[in-house]
Amino acid sequence: MLRCPYCGYENEDGAKFCMDCGKPIASAARTRQEEAALVANTGLLLGQAARRARLEAVYEEDQLIGARAYNGVMLGVLLCGLLVNVLLCFTVGDVYRYINPIAFFIGYLVCAIAGTVIAGRSHKPLVSFLGYNLVVIPFGLVISTAVAAYGGIGSRVVADAFLYTLLITAGMGGAAMAFPALFDKLGGALLGVLIGLVVCELALLIFRVNQNVTDWIAAGLFSLYIGYDLHRSQQFAKTLDNAVDCALDIYLDIANLFLRLLQILSRKKD
Repeated sequence: MLRCPYCGYENEDGAKFCMDCGKPIASAARTRQEEAALVANTGLLLGQAARRARLEAVYEEDQLIGARAYNGVMLGVLLCGLLVNVLLCFTVGDVYRYINPIAFFIGYLVCAIAGTVIAGRSHKPLVSFLGYNLVVIPFGLVISTAVAAYGGIGSRVVADAFLYTLLITAGMGGAAMAFPALFDKLGGALLGVLIGLVVCELALLIFRVNQNVTDWIAAGLFSLYIGYDLHRSQQFAKTLDNAVDCALDIYLDIANLFLRLLQILSRKKD
């Protein structure tokens, strides 16, 4: 019997698609060396290629966990990262009081890139969790500095941004469950908009043009990304490592949305 890596259904040997969930499964003829190579290469790919590789990766039966445990781990890792950010806001505040902005920016880039690569390349949950924290901590310092600039964690602007972020996250989670087919088609379009947005904002920054409109576009984009990444997280094989990797994707969506809402709400107050 050939067990489906996605839903655990036992199919007949040689089956190419699961009889229960309909997703493609590995042929019994695939060697363990081919399976290992496919999994190892996942961390080197980007975008749709990375998603396809993770979807097609084959795991040992003892690596798979139940849906409830998988989502529980993903939620726990996500909340852990957000809690670290809150603690940094309380204890650090404006990071530029302690370190030169240029030095911080360089350190932030090094840690964020290293963390993303480690989480993507590794297929061990603890190593991926280390990569997750290498992203969460420097990003948390960025959030801490922004929160300090907008009046501190107790200010009305920060409180409103947090509330709106929470409501949008919950709403997009519900939308992802209600309209899975819609979010399944959004990946390529969202990536295209994100690339265009980055290029546009760089140009506006160079020419010192106000970016009010792009903040609204970015807020909408990251809102959709929350729903998309929540939907996508349920398509991967339910392993501890995938739970950590998906938590990183969702964390970045939520953190970016929060920062954009801070900017929007602060201008609205002014």
